[in-house]
Amino acid sequence: MKTQTTIRVEENNYHQAKEILAKVGLNYSQAISVFNNMVVLNKGLPFDVKIPTKETQSTLDDLKAHKGESFANVEALFDGLDS
Repeated sequence: MKTQTTIRVEENNYHQAKEILAKVGLNYSQAISVFNNMVVLNKGLPFDVKIPTKETQSTLDDLKAHKGESFANVEALFDGLDS
């Protein structure tokens, strides 16, 4: 037996999600059903939900502010990590 529900989501994300889901052959309702099934199977959310540490939050803030080093290619990135 199925039930009908109404949810409120941010409109832009909703439209983006619908486009992505269509590419994998799911409509929005089917994706919600998959999510619900995963919650039941996992007896909780099917992914970790954590409050970021101060270091992680600082790094996220830097990324949002476009701070940090950038590299021309993967080789340069790895060279930078080795130095």
